[in-house]
Parts: sequence; structure tokens; C-alpha cells
Amino acid sequence: MTLHTFREGSPGDGLPIVLIHGFPLDHRMWLVAAAAVPGTRAVHAVDLPGTPGHLADLPEPAIEASAAYVATALAQAGIGRAVVAGMSMGGYVALALAEAHPELVAALALVDTKSTADPGEARANRLRIADEAEATDSVAPVRPMATTLVGESTRAGHPAVSDQVAAWIEDQSPAGIAWSQRAMAARPDRTHVLRAFAGPVTVVVGDEDALTPIDAAEHMVAAAADALLVVVPRAGHLAAAEQPAVVAAALGDLAQRADAAS
Repeated sequence: MTLHTFREGSPGDGLPIVLIHGFPLDHRMWLVAAAAVPGTRAVHAVDLPGTPGHLADLPEPAIEASAAYVATALAQAGIGRAVVAGMSMGGYVALALAEAHPELVAALALVDTKSTADPGEARANRLRIADEAEATDSVAPVRPMATTLVGESTRAGHPAVSDQVAAWIEDQSPAGIAWSQRAMAARPDRTHVLRAFAGPVTVVVGDEDALTPIDAAEHMVAAAADALLVVVPRAGHLAAAEQPAVVAAALGDLAQRADAAS
């Protein structure tokens, strides 16, 4: 279990930032945003179970298993406390990490995600996609996400982003897609984790996000004791890749708030 290091940082630079990717992607979705985070603090990312290179000995599908994986990766890297940012599925993992290991999480960035569980229809759709990915041994069931993950402005003005997302999706494993979908389908509502969380929170949402829209973001902001809402213009569900500078600035601001609170 290793972290991908975008920036090494030095002692005294402030708390490190740890980035957790969304589905059906891996740490590469953060490449541009990570480079744009202001300052010199360390910036790392993790690849979750089910991504290429992380398919052996998969446990039963569970977001909690992914959170345990992140905790182990941080421990092996000698990171005892960090600003944790999760996009979509990564946000589910970040909340599970804050619940199981609150000592590790100094601050939370919840990016184009939600704290609630899936309703029945959405859960059934996840399980259907998992079954189809396994049955066809293909990423075909999630190929359309190259379009749906990004907003209309990105599709029209920056088609290369959708092309890059499509390439990342093609690199994924059908078995990993199935595992992740089943893990997300089984997750509980973790709004209570936000209510109990003592550190600063930033909730980021693209103003064109149709998958976890602004009302889901506002729900999380209302639940947390110390939360800011950042609405990213001209971005959909993958704001971190569509408008990386805006997301990077939000992460930098959150890290400064966490430094001040530490």
C-alpha cells in the first residue's frame, strides 16, 4: 500500500493533503488540481481497492474496507494527521475514515459527493452495473460516464477533458468496477459523522453537477459545525478535473483553516 506523492513538502509546511478519487477512476483524476494547490505542503493521493494494481485479495465490497485501506496507507507513510479530500466515491470513503479514525482526519473536503445513502432505485442500478461488468468482462457499462461525469460547459468548451476521462475509464478493471459499485450500494447514511466532526469542512460542488447536485452539498454544509460551501462555475460532477484551479484554491484554504485549528 503506497501513496502517490504529487508534492513532497517539508516539515513546517503545514498538514499534508490526501486526495481520494471518484468512480470509475483512480488517483490521476487529481493530477492538475494537486499541482495547483497553493503553498508547499505535501500533497498525496491514494488508489482505492478495485483500481488497477489493487485487485488481489479484495475483501467483501464495503466503503469501510476502502477507508481501512487508506488508514493503513497513511500509517505506512508515517502520516498521523491530514487534510482528507474525497471526490464522489472518495467522499464516501473520507466520511468512513473520519468515523473509524477521527484522529487521522484534521479537515474534510467533500467534493461533488453526498453524505446520504443511495435510495433503492440507485442502489439497484449500481448492482445491475456490477453484474453487467462481471458478465461481459468489460468496462462497457460505465463508458457513458465519460460524458455524464462532466458538465455541459466542459463537454462544449473542453472536449479533451471528456476524452481524458474516457481513457481513464478504459484503464479500469471490470472486477474492480463491480467491487466498487457493490461497496457504494451497501454504504449507510453518514450525515451523523459530519455532525460529530470537530474539524473544518469544505463542501465543493460543480454548478452543473447532475449526479450530486447543489442541494446534496447544502445538506452537508448544514450538518457540519464548521463548513464552507464552494460552488464551482461551469463544472459538473468532476469539478476537480474540469476547473482544477478553483478546486485547488478551495483545498488550500481548507488546509490553512486546519493548520490554524491544530
